Formats: sequence, C-alpha cells, structure tokens
Amino acid sequence: MTTPDPKGLWPDLADLIVRYDANVPRYTSYPTAAQFTSAVGETDWTQSLAAADWRRPASLYVHIPFCKRLCWYCGCNTRAMNRVDPMASYVDLVLREADLAIAAAGARPRITALHLGGGTPNMLPPELLRTLIDGLSRRFDLTGLTEFAAELDPEVLTPEWIDMAGALGLTRASLGVQDLSPVVQAAVNRPERFETIEAAAEALRRVGVFSLNLDLMYGLPHQGVDEVLATLDRVTTLRPERLALFGYAHVPWMKPHQKLIDETALGGPLERFAMSRAAHERLMDRGWRAIGLDHFALPHDDMAAAAQAGRLRRNFQGYTTDTAEVLIGLGASSISRAPGLYAQNATVERDWRAAVAEGRLPVVRGVALTARDLFVAELIERLMCDFAVDVDAVAERHGRPVREVAAVRPALDRFAADGLIEQAGATVRMTPRGAPFVRAVAAVFDPLLKASEGRHAKVI
Repeated sequence: MTTPDPKGLWPDLADLIVRYDANVPRYTSYPTAAQFTSAVGETDWTQSLAAADWRRPASLYVHIPFCKRLCWYCGCNTRAMNRVDPMASYVDLVLREADLAIAAAGARPRITALHLGGGTPNMLPPELLRTLIDGLSRRFDLTGLTEFAAELDPEVLTPEWIDMAGALGLTRASLGVQDLSPVVQAAVNRPERFETIEAAAEALRRVGVFSLNLDLMYGLPHQGVDEVLATLDRVTTLRPERLALFGYAHVPWMKPHQKLIDETALGGPLERFAMSRAAHERLMDRGWRAIGLDHFALPHDDMAAAAQAGRLRRNFQGYTTDTAEVLIGLGASSISRAPGLYAQNATVERDWRAAVAEGRLPVVRGVALTARDLFVAELIERLMCDFAVDVDAVAERHGRPVREVAAVRPALDRFAADGLIEQAGATVRMTPRGAPFVRAVAAVFDPLLKASEGRHAKVI
C-alpha cells in the first residue's frame, strides 16, 4: 500500500479536513433513517397506501438478506445462509407481505422499476427467483416495467441464475467488486478474482442486461492509491455503464462484525482523500462522467442524461433516475416511501417473519414528513445531486420564508471563504475544490443533525 502526500494537491488540505471532516449523514433521504422512530408504524403505512394516487406508477424494492459469507466491511442487513428452506419460506412471506400491501392500497399498483437488493439476491436458487418474480407479477402490474435491477455477488453467480434472470427480464445489474488486491480482500473477508467478475459481466450482457454497475470502495484496510488505481485499470476494461465509488464507513458501534477489521490498517482522512481524488481523475480520463458525490456513468447512460438535465434523484440505493413518488419495500429492513412518510420494516428477520405470518404489515418505525422536512429535503437533495441549489426558488416552491435558513448564512460564508462554495444571490454552488465536502455543506441546512451525528460516518 502506497499513498502519495495528498497535501501537495491543496496546501491547506489538512486544515480543511480538521474543520470539515465531521460525522454527517450520506443524505440518501431526508429526514435520514437516524430520525426514524416507533411513532410511525403499521397503521401509518396502511393509511399512506390507501391514500396514494395509484394512477401514477410506483417502484418496488425487495430485500433479500442472505449472503454466502459475511464481508466484514458490510453495512447492510444480511446474514450468511446456505440452506434453501429458510430462503424459500422467506420468499413465501415476501409474497404474503405483498398481498397485505395491495389490500391496504385497494388497488393493483403499476410498477415501473423493480429492484432486488440485499444481501445477495443471487443466493436464491433460480427456481426460487422465478417463484418470486412470477408471484410479484401476479400481484402487481409489471407490464410497464422499464427497469428490473439486482445487486449481485459474482462469486456465487451461476450460469443457471443468469439465464433465469435474463428470461425474467433483468435489465440492470450491480456487481460487488470493492477492490481486487488479494491483501485488501483478505483483510475484509471478500475473496474475488477479476476473471470471475469479467465472466459474470459478459454473461449478463448476453442475456439482455443493458446497464452494468460495479460497486467499488476506498478506505479499506491496507488500501492505498496504488490498489485503487490497479482495480480501476482492470474493471474499466469491462466498460460498465456505471461505477459507484463509496468511502468505507467504519462504524463498529453500529455494525459489530466490523470489529474484525484491523483498525490500524485503515488509512486516515488524508489517505482517503488521495484515493478518492485519484480514482475520480482516472475515471474522468477514461470517459466516465462524475455523477454527484460518488457515482460515475458513461455519457450514453440514462443517469448521465438525468444529471445533465437536473433530473437526478437520491434514495436509499444512492443516486437514481427513479422519479416515482411511492416506493413499496418488501422484506426485512426494507424502507418504503410515500409523499408524506418513510416507513421501515422490522430489521430483525424473525420479527419481520412473525408480523407477516400474523397478517400484519411489518412496519416498526419511520418518520412522518412535516412541511419543513419537505423543504429541507429538496434543498439537500438538489445540493447532493446538482452540487448547486437556489435556496429562494426552493423556498418559493414550498411556500416557506427564506428566514428559516438564515441561521446557516455564517456557516456558508465560512465555506465560501475557504473556496469550497460560491454564492451568487440565493444560489449556493459547490466549487471543484469543495465537491468532496458536499455532505458537510448539506449538513448546515439540516436542523435535525445534532441529535444523531454520532451515528454517521466522516465526510472524507
């Protein structure tokens, strides 16, 4: 692992990081999951489903909480599982939960985007995958489906699974890569060969997957600029339409299995910054466009088009082109969204199973959105997606007095003095120098942050 001195990029970088590398949310939603409470439950989600406008299309997310092995860096809700029976009963309960949601909706929702997340959805045997998708097709209207996506582990991806997924209409696949260095992989319990990823990508394209995403990480143990760039040099030969480059969030107080990672092998903020910037430059040089904070897309991909047009959105999967107002989440820990509500299912699988088996929607927490929440949410989402926001225009759309954000002016002035943002009237725009600190700028608009900042990862 070698990392050049990143202070050569900006002489005052260390000082900037000391001042701005705070614990703040990733802002995949607002309010964030840290503000979810048990004040929102089954009744609230039932009422939201009943009140939704089902003339409009919705999105569907299914969480599959099973993996072949537990990767030590993982922040997802999952467990190691190699037996079919628990997975089969899980799929059966997912379909029963779908029945409960449809009964509450009083309609057959029209779904235009279906996402299988995890965990590892390709842990489901091919016939069980067919059972799941056929069951969803009988319950929801999938005839207008434009995107069917799945998160996949190349190490357990079989030709039979790929053929089945292709036959069922899979259009977008996300392959977990993280890093190709054997030393880094051993340090996080994630062995994986490039040849396996390459074969998976080629097979997925043969069955009709037209958009491929690769998930990568920086800030892992024993990882430096050399390792990050070596990984990029190999995976970019596959020409994935999208890449996501996430900073590893070391939060062992929330994810106890991360205690298995040697903290002394983790780079500090200067090293993490150098990895992130080097990767950004390499991908831009090779034809990908930077999308928001940590995504990249080839110019022909619809995410690049959405970013260019100011239509990019942000949800719990990160940056997205999905504009549906309602997201129905099925499975343990899934998060659902309606215009005025976020609702999360029980994260403990046995609790989720028990609720569904008893005929109850398994929502155990969430948050009802106030008018102020909706105002702040748009401010933060536009800043995270566009790296710019017209505060007055957003305030006018929401009928909010601009004085509500007047208190953040001194913080914005400090960012401007450091060259991280530019202010023109009511517009706040990130500078290239400030882009890595966008979460810190977004956080100044967040009146709820102080109560939850200890739960979040650092900006850099």
